[in-house]
Amino acid sequence: MSTKNIVFKKICKDKSVGVYMGKRDFVDRVDSVEPVDGVILIDHEALQGRKAFVTLSCTFSYGRDDMDVMGVAFRRELFMSTRQVYPPLQDREKGVHTKIQARLLRKLGNDAYPFFFEFPDNLPCSVSLQPAPHDDGKQCTVDFEVKAFSAESQDAKVRKRSSVKLMLRKIQFAPEDEGAPPTVETTRDFVMSDKPLHVQASLDKEIYYHGETIKVHVNITNSSNKNIKNVILSVDQISTVVLYSNDSYVKCVDIEDSGDSVPAGATLQKVYKLLPVLANNKERRGIALDGKLKHEDTNLASSSIIREGVLKEVNGIMVSYRVMVKLIVGGMMGSSEVGLEVPFKLMHPKPDAARESELEEEMVFEEFKRTNLKGMADEDEEGNVSGGEDMAPKEK
Repeated sequence: MSTKNIVFKKICKDKSVGVYMGKRDFVDRVDSVEPVDGVILIDHEALQGRKAFVTLSCTFSYGRDDMDVMGVAFRRELFMSTRQVYPPLQDREKGVHTKIQARLLRKLGNDAYPFFFEFPDNLPCSVSLQPAPHDDGKQCTVDFEVKAFSAESQDAKVRKRSSVKLMLRKIQFAPEDEGAPPTVETTRDFVMSDKPLHVQASLDKEIYYHGETIKVHVNITNSSNKNIKNVILSVDQISTVVLYSNDSYVKCVDIEDSGDSVPAGATLQKVYKLLPVLANNKERRGIALDGKLKHEDTNLASSSIIREGVLKEVNGIMVSYRVMVKLIVGGMMGSSEVGLEVPFKLMHPKPDAARESELEEEMVFEEFKRTNLKGMADEDEEGNVSGGEDMAPKEK
C-alpha cells in the first residue's frame, strides 16, 4: 500500500497566481532554520501582462488592523523579502533548491516557477497570545506569511483579488543536548521555632514534550513547630512581550491542590504529576499558543530558545515555563506561604528524519487550510478562495 505526500495549495480569486508548498511548518534549530520553498503557478490569461511576485514576512502585531493607531494597535515588520518569479530573472532550473520543487515543476508544467527563501537566524518563532474576554478582540502575535501576487511592478498597488496569503509556522524542536535535571531547595526559619522547615523540589529532566506528564519530586523536612496545612503544585507559563513593552503575563496551565499536610516534626516524600496541555486550557485566555486556538494542530507555545548573541528584543514574545511548589503554613496569626520555582522547558520532540522513499510517493494536493476543531467556525483567514479545478495540475 503506497503512502501519500501532501502538497498544500492556495490560489487567488482572479486565478492569476497560485502557491504550492510541501509543508506549512518550518523548523528553527537555533543555529539554522529550514528554508521556505515552493512553486508559483501562473495563468497567462489572468495575468494580462502583469508580473508575479512572492514575499516572505515576519510581523509582530498587537491589536486589530482596524483599530485606532494611537496606542491601541501596533504592527512592526521584523523581516520581509520579495522575489520576482515571473518573468523569471534566472533560468527556471537554477531556481530549484529542493526535490519537492523539482517534482512540483514536473507535475504542474511549464507555467510553474520555483521560489526559495532563507530565514535570518535571529527571528522569533510563531506565538499568539489569546485575548482575554475583556480585551474585545485584541491580539498579540508573531506571524509568518507567504504572499504571492500579480502586479505591474513590485511597488505597484496590489489588488486583493490578485494576491493570496498563506500563514506559516516557525517552530522549534527540543535540542539534542539537554541540561541537568533542575533541583531547587529552600530553608525557612520561623519566629519562636528553634528548627527550620526545609523543602526540596526536583524534576526528572530539563525538557518535557507537549502532552508528556511532568513528575515533581517533593521532599519536605518539617523540623519546625509549624504545621503544613496544604501542598499546592502548578505549572506557570510566562510570556514576556519584549519588543515594545516588556510586559509579562503569567498564566497557570495546570494545578494540583493535593490537600497533603505535614505536621510539625514530620517529613513528606512524594511524587506529584502535572500535565500542561492546551486541551485543558481552551477556555483560558491570555495564554501563549503556537497557532490559532481553533486549529486542531495548535499547542501551548514552546519554550523560547535563542542563539547566543541575539538580542531578546528582536524575538517579540519570549515564552518560558516553571513548576511552582507552594506550602501553606499554619500559624497563630494566620497562614503564610513557602514557595519554590523550578524552571523547565516545554517543547516538541525532534521527529525522525524523513525517509528518502517519501520523495517518490504519490503527491496529493490539499487546500492550504489547517483543520479546525469541531464546532469552530471555518472562516477564510485572508479573504482568498481556492481556485477550484481551474488551476488544478493535470496528470503528466
